[in-house]
Amino acid sequence: MFLLNNSSSHNQPLSSSDTLLVGRNAVQEVERFLSMKEHSAPTPLYSLPEMAREVGIGSIHVKDEGQRLGLGSFKAVGGGFAVARLVLEKAVQQEGRVVDVSELYGAMVRAIAAGMTFACATDGNHGRAVAQGAAAVGAKAVIFVHKGVSPDRIAAIARFGAEIRHVDGTYDQSVFAAAQAAADNGWITISDTSWPGYEYIPGLVMQGYTNLVCEALRQMSRPPTHVFVQAGVGGIAAAVAGHLAVVMGAARPVFTVVEPARAACLYKTAEAGQLVTVPATQPTIMAMLECYKPSLTAWRILARTADAFMTVDEEDAVHIMQRLGHPAGDDPPIISGESGGVGLAGLLRVMASPRKRAALGLDGTSRVFVINTEGATDPVRYAEIMGQQPCQVSSLSGIQV
Repeated sequence: MFLLNNSSSHNQPLSSSDTLLVGRNAVQEVERFLSMKEHSAPTPLYSLPEMAREVGIGSIHVKDEGQRLGLGSFKAVGGGFAVARLVLEKAVQQEGRVVDVSELYGAMVRAIAAGMTFACATDGNHGRAVAQGAAAVGAKAVIFVHKGVSPDRIAAIARFGAEIRHVDGTYDQSVFAAAQAAADNGWITISDTSWPGYEYIPGLVMQGYTNLVCEALRQMSRPPTHVFVQAGVGGIAAAVAGHLAVVMGAARPVFTVVEPARAACLYKTAEAGQLVTVPATQPTIMAMLECYKPSLTAWRILARTADAFMTVDEEDAVHIMQRLGHPAGDDPPIISGESGGVGLAGLLRVMASPRKRAALGLDGTSRVFVINTEGATDPVRYAEIMGQQPCQVSSLSGIQV
C-alpha cells in the first residue's frame, strides 16, 4: 500500500510546542544527557554504494542505531532520557534549586530516585531503555510485556533489575495495563505513545530520538533529499521528520513513513484523515513495529511533515535483514533486527515501481537516508532468520546476551 499525504495540515508549520519538542534546543539537552553516559559516541553512518547503483539512485546512507549505548536500539536514548529528565525535575522540586545533569549520578539525586518507580509497556526495546535508565539512577522499574515479546527480549530487560509483568494481549493492551497500574500505585508511566492528557512524557521520549538525526546530518557531506523511516506508534518517524522540518525548512527532504502491512495504524490514519485504531490480526515478524494505534503527538507532527505513507510485507523485512547481513560489492555488513531495516525495505519497494518512484521524485541524483533502528536484539530469532548460530551474532548485536 502506498499513499501520498493528502491531509489539510500537510506542509503546514509545526505548532510552537512541537517545534520546541524536536528543534535545535531539544537536541542540545539530549546531548548534555549523553555526555554523562558511557558508550555515548555517535553511532556510525554507513554508505551503501552497491545498493544505490542497483536501484538507480545517487546514494543511500544508513544510521546504525544497533550500536546505540550498548543497548542495540534507538530506543536507548528515548526512554533513558525521559527517566533522567523526570528524576532531575523531582530533584529540583525537593532541593529548591537548579539541579544540573552533571549531578544525575550523585548521591543526592540517587537518594531521590530511590523513591521513584517508572512503569512502561514494551515490545522489547523501549522497556530495556527504561529499565536501564532507572537502574542507572537508582530508581525502580516495572515493565509490562505482552504475549508477543520474546523470552530473550524479556531477559534483556530483567537483567537491569526491573520487575516484569506479563499481559495476555497486544502491545496496546499492555500500554493500558501499565498506565492503570501506575495510576493505582503512584508510579510514573514512561510511554513512547501519547493520548489526550498524556503528552509531556512521550514528548521527552521523542526528544531523545532527535539526537540521532542531528548526528547523521553532521556525518553526511550533503543533506538527504529523501528519508524513509519505519513506524510503530510513530515516535521515531515524527522526531526525525519534525527535526528535519525545523532545521531545514522548505529545503527539507521528502519523507516517507513505512509500516508493516499487518500493523499499519499510521497509514490507515492518513487515509482516514483522523486517528484510527486498526484491528489486531496476524502478528508481524516486525515485532518492534506491531502497534495498532498511533501516538497523538506523533500523528500531529507527521500530518504536517510526512509526504507519503506505505507498507511492506513480511518477506520484505526478512529480505532486507539478509541483504544487510550479507551485502554485495562494496556495501558493509550491518546487523539488523527484524524491524531494523524496514525503512530501507520501503525504499526498495518504491524503486521497484515507476509510479511510486515518480511520485516521490526519486532519480539518479537522489540522496536517501534510512535508519537501522535495531541490531540483533533477539539473537536467537536473528540467527534463525540468517541461518547462523546465536553465538555468531551476540558480539555484533549491540547488546550483551
